[in-house]
Amino acid sequence: MALVDVDAGVRLYAQDLGDGPPIVLVAGFGLDHRVWDRQVRVLAAHHRVVCVDQRGHGLSDKPWGGYDFDRMARDLLAVADKLELNSATLVGWSLGGQTAFKATALDDQHRFAQLVLVGSNGVRASRSDRFPFGAPPEALEESLLREEFSDRLKARRSSIATGFAAHAPDALVDWLVSLSMQMPSWAAAALYHAMLNTDLIDDIDAIDIPVLQIIGEQDPVHSARGAHWLCGRLAESTLVELPGCGHFPMFEAPDEFDCALNNFIDAAGRT
Repeated sequence: MALVDVDAGVRLYAQDLGDGPPIVLVAGFGLDHRVWDRQVRVLAAHHRVVCVDQRGHGLSDKPWGGYDFDRMARDLLAVADKLELNSATLVGWSLGGQTAFKATALDDQHRFAQLVLVGSNGVRASRSDRFPFGAPPEALEESLLREEFSDRLKARRSSIATGFAAHAPDALVDWLVSLSMQMPSWAAAALYHAMLNTDLIDDIDAIDIPVLQIIGEQDPVHSARGAHWLCGRLAESTLVELPGCGHFPMFEAPDEFDCALNNFIDAAGRT
């Protein structure tokens, strides 16, 4: 376990377990390394598995600023440098997928050899002229901020519960909400803005490593249609669409999720 200095006065928490080819896991909005428990248990038997809490999340520092994707991507690259990670498989879920996408585009030292996007369209989380998927950002951001500032607990619970394709167990939702509540409102507000208004489409051509996209067929946050759109524009991408699954594939379809992830990692290890 380590706290890694990534910026002036900012440290990120990195859970670092196992030995072997490195895998880096980055969770989604408000969540942290604990959501990857099942994957770490399986993967760490033969890999070095590093779970990074992004700034504002989990056990990492929660500064006032620095929540744009360029800064958070550089945070991730700094962790890779400090932990001496090379040719790693980078796995980003939802918000973490956007961070991972930008980090891969900026990576000029081969820290990452494969990219996995989980429940993420990578380039955007809202509709634009160039990306015709999701909701328009202005009204959605206004609604999310209003709910966050009026009743943070209710807003976080609603956001998590509605991400599942079917009713999720109350205990699971309660646990995810407890993790989410560790993210302060100022970080949430800045991240909502970054998620909904950042366009990484111009970074597509910089992604020249193999990419695996795992998306729920009924994902209400990052649509499967957006994932197909991105797959057709990446140099080398494989898309796995999970039927009947929403935004939480590691909980909604854990066997199928682990199979897709492990097959991709194993194939990369054989090349």
